[in-house]
Parts: sequence; C-alpha cells; structure tokens
Amino acid sequence: MSDHAITKTHGGRTVETKLFGFWIYVMSDCILFAVLFATYAVLSHSYAGGPTSKEIVDLPGVLVETLALLVSSFTYGLAVLSLHAQRKFRVLLWLGITFVLGALFVGLEASEFSSLIQNGNGLTRSAFLSAFFALVGTHGLHVTTGLLWMLVLAAKVAKDGLTKNNGTRIMLLSLFWHFLDIVWVGVFTIVYLLGSIS
Repeated sequence: MSDHAITKTHGGRTVETKLFGFWIYVMSDCILFAVLFATYAVLSHSYAGGPTSKEIVDLPGVLVETLALLVSSFTYGLAVLSLHAQRKFRVLLWLGITFVLGALFVGLEASEFSSLIQNGNGLTRSAFLSAFFALVGTHGLHVTTGLLWMLVLAAKVAKDGLTKNNGTRIMLLSLFWHFLDIVWVGVFTIVYLLGSIS
C-alpha cells in the first residue's frame, strides 16, 4: 500500500485515527498484563502446600509452544509483506499458516491446563496457581481472540480482496499479534524459565 493509500479516509476516519485508537487499546492491555505480572510476582511463592512452580513446569512442552508463537509472528510478517506486494493468495497462505501455528499454541496451552486440573492443581488449589492461571490464561484468551479475528479477516480478504479497509485490518491485527508475542516472551521468562529453576 502506498503512503497516499494509507492516509485516505475510510467511513470518515483516517487510517491514522484508527491506528491511534488501536494503540490506546494496546496500551490498556499493557496495563492489564502489568497488573497480572505484578500479581503473579507477589503470589508466585504462595503454594499453600500445593505444587511449586518447579513441579508443574514442563519446559520442553512450553518451548514448543513458544516456538510456535514466535514463528507465527514471522509468518504474519510475511502476510504483511504480501499485502504490500498486493499478492492476495500469498496473504491468505501466510494468514493460514499463522492461524495453524497460533492454534497449535492454544491447543498445547489447553492441554497443559487440562493436565494440571486433572492432577488436582486447578486455580483454586493455591494463590500461586490462581495467579498462574490468571496470567497465562488471559494471554491464551487474547491469542484465541486473535485467531477468531484472523478467520474473519481471511474470509473478508477471500471475498473482497486486498481493499484499503482490509489492508488496514491486516495491519491492526499485525500490531495485536506482535504485541501478544512480546507479552509471551515475558510470560515464558518469568513464569516458566525462572519458575523451572526456583
């Protein structure tokens, strides 16, 4: 998309206005995650006789999750490059690959949660587990929301092509998706990596 196309109005609003509004949303999400990280930091050693973080962390499994999400950020970047080249098929292809990687991440996380709950380590077992489920689960819900958004967006691109509105939507989802990757790096480092050695 050219600079001229980016500054055109859509429904009376410029792309810059939409982008600014979305940045405000992302900043509010930053506050949400900051609160969840702070809560986790305070409660991370409140085990109440339950399992410690070292006992529940499956580092190899989480590494696979992390790899899937980080690679999905790269593939989404390729979708954006294809958008700029006006290659509809490639945009859809890279969105599809990104979706599969994101779904793999969510599936592995759901499996981890299910295993913890089946072993009697649900979110009510201890303050630590409550904070763990709140932080990791909130991120997982955001990724799930991103996947639903991606499905709708892919359907719009397949139907209407790479219109200016669809281009704007792809760029906004790109911002959201990369933000979730950054948050996950924090979750992986603080919850899993440090948790496996504490």
